[in-house]
Amino acid sequence: MEEILRVEDVSHTYQAENGEINAFEHISFTVRRGAFLSIVGPSGCGKSTLLSVIAGLMPPSGGRVLVDDVVVTGVSPHIGYMLQRDNLLEWRTILSNVLFGLEIRGAKTPQNIERAEQLLKTYGLYEFRNKYPRQLSGGMRQRAALIRTLATGPDILLLDEAFSALDYQTRLTVTDDVYRILKREGVTTLMVTHDIPESISMGDEVLILSSRPARVREVLTLDFGPERTPLSCRSDPKFTAYFDHIWKELSTDETS
Repeated sequence: MEEILRVEDVSHTYQAENGEINAFEHISFTVRRGAFLSIVGPSGCGKSTLLSVIAGLMPPSGGRVLVDDVVVTGVSPHIGYMLQRDNLLEWRTILSNVLFGLEIRGAKTPQNIERAEQLLKTYGLYEFRNKYPRQLSGGMRQRAALIRTLATGPDILLLDEAFSALDYQTRLTVTDDVYRILKREGVTTLMVTHDIPESISMGDEVLILSSRPARVREVLTLDFGPERTPLSCRSDPKFTAYFDHIWKELSTDETS
């Protein structure tokens, strides 16, 4: 499978009250088109900052990020970003929320509106298109936020702790739902999470970062077979072995 994203020797330093802080340094990895990469690491190691650099929201202090062999020099139209909260606008209907990203990009064309409506139909929210966010469950709100992002047609989706605000049972259902949507749409995904089981159940690979300044400890390839789902992975005998491996890597880093 061809490569869509390449992160080459990327470092990032920022100014804090007590001086310069090296968030991460010499980070290099690649992501195949259509793959799902989970990113884990100790708290404060710069995982979210790394996503911001990949998205072009802030420049790297060193190195470069390439999407389809083109260097990212600013906010890229090829990259979508979902944060921890769904950020749906409470005074807009679900359809109006879904179209909001297109409005911002000046791309609210009849063709794109039709695509957005088709996404709502495909993923079970079309009948709620005239409802307001407060009338939807947490899982449905998250699905609406995802459809809003997908409506802009990104090739790469960045998820930053996108499910952490949900209760445990809803989270399990939503991750299964979101995974199915992303695989069906063929969107390459990078997900930052502090939840090791979540990283394993959703990822084709897990990028394990060290403590700050973060470096790549390992890129772990997961093998659950072609028919995998996040829920089925959790009952697979390999799941515990992967968990123990990642836990050991993170624990070793914290005690070293």
